[in-house]
Amino acid sequence: MTASRTPRSQELIDLIARFAKEDGDHPTAIPGVSVHRRSGTGTKSCGAYKPSLALIAQGAKQVVLGDEVYRYGGADYLLTSIDLPVTTQIVEASEEKPYLSVTFGIDTTRIALLLERAGGGVPASTARGMTVSSVTAELEDAAIRLLKLLDRPDDIPALLPLIEQEIIYRLLTGPQSARLRQMAVTESQSHQISRACVWLKEHYALPLKIEDLASRVSMSVSSLHHHFKAITAMSPMQYQKQLRLQEARRLMLEDMLDAGSAGHQVGYESQSQFSREYARQFGEPPLRDVGRVRRSLMDRLTSGMEILSEG
Repeated sequence: MTASRTPRSQELIDLIARFAKEDGDHPTAIPGVSVHRRSGTGTKSCGAYKPSLALIAQGAKQVVLGDEVYRYGGADYLLTSIDLPVTTQIVEASEEKPYLSVTFGIDTTRIALLLERAGGGVPASTARGMTVSSVTAELEDAAIRLLKLLDRPDDIPALLPLIEQEIIYRLLTGPQSARLRQMAVTESQSHQISRACVWLKEHYALPLKIEDLASRVSMSVSSLHHHFKAITAMSPMQYQKQLRLQEARRLMLEDMLDAGSAGHQVGYESQSQFSREYARQFGEPPLRDVGRVRRSLMDRLTSGMEILSEG
């Protein structure tokens, strides 16, 4: 998705580049706000997106949710309204024009407060928990002013709540209003599914009994299945499987566990089933995938050391 750039787009690019001087994900002094930089396209990564607004200033990224693919680039934003396990990949970036983005965590209590003042009911339809839209000039301007607070830390306590409220207001008055309303209203199906997702994240290694999960969030089994799929693009079982496989991959890459131990720790009783589902998710069996990722990281590290040596 593309959109015409606003007059202040270059200012946003410059701000992010200044606060993210090196490749990576960089938290800021503002809680829930991080800036991101990549100087090249890379391999697929997996992780869990929380309720947030991710705004790309330059470059492009691809996010896979279930069987759906979301691609967004400069002048686009990705709105996530619920915890979702995803696979991501930077698809447009270079040393000359690196991928640059900023992510804002969304506090649902702030949405609820604004809704109380503005009024309006809960949307009847159940919206997907992720979507891509074009950035408006007003939203971009608010994002720029928020990042500028990093240069004036003494102003953060007083001005941050005002700018955060404006960002949420811009989203509430835009095309994604339904998603934000569902996030904040406790009787909405989205809020019930959010509770189900939280429970699955905390207990992903346990056997899943749909009847028990439905009871926990005060839904019927059929309603849970219908709304869970509508919001997350997955069934509860598929959601749990994504969480298990992502955690197993992390355990092998970061904690150096072998495939058998990682699979068992995330809840798999059958090693062969774990290997099959892992290969289906990541394209290769565990040993081959983890080995490839480690070699890629080592190659990048070696390349960086050579550049430092030449300098």
